Amino acid sequence: MHVTIIRICALITALSLFTATGSAQVIVGAKAPEIDLRSLDGARVRLSALHGKPVVVTFWGSWCPPCREEFPQLVAAYRKHHANGLEIVAVNQFDQETSEKSVRQFSAQFGVPFPVVLDPRGRSRRAYRLVGLPTTVFIDTAGTIAMIVSGPVSAADQAKGLAMIVRER
Repeated sequence: MHVTIIRICALITALSLFTATGSAQVIVGAKAPEIDLRSLDGARVRLSALHGKPVVVTFWGSWCPPCREEFPQLVAAYRKHHANGLEIVAVNQFDQETSEKSVRQFSAQFGVPFPVVLDPRGRSRRAYRLVGLPTTVFIDTAGTIAMIVSGPVSAADQAKGLAMIVRER
């Protein structure tokens, strides 16, 4: 009986260490977890298909005031750096939205030129271990996380993140 309890405790400890290690994977220097979602226009968007390009992934909601404040910066960054390969994927936490109409209105209001994808079950939020919105992840051409910003992205942070992943031609 005593040996069984020790084995169960060891198993629980091992599982908790595995879980802790798993959650530590979404850090700077780690490979970015896959995102595989449908865009507003119905196209499948996979992060792995963008391998070889610098990518900014923004996690957002149309109801989020800081998201509204930073979207013009994201649109401007895309327009400025897209010729250098920059891709931006806007992952809407659709399980927290009131309707697809609100997401479409938000995208139209800001003239979003990059893919807006819908995460109806919050899978990306769990994969990236988000603690709040907005969260912005800068991913280099090798698919490695270069920088993570939880909360609103300042112009300085955005410039720093872009400088880490975009190579001027």
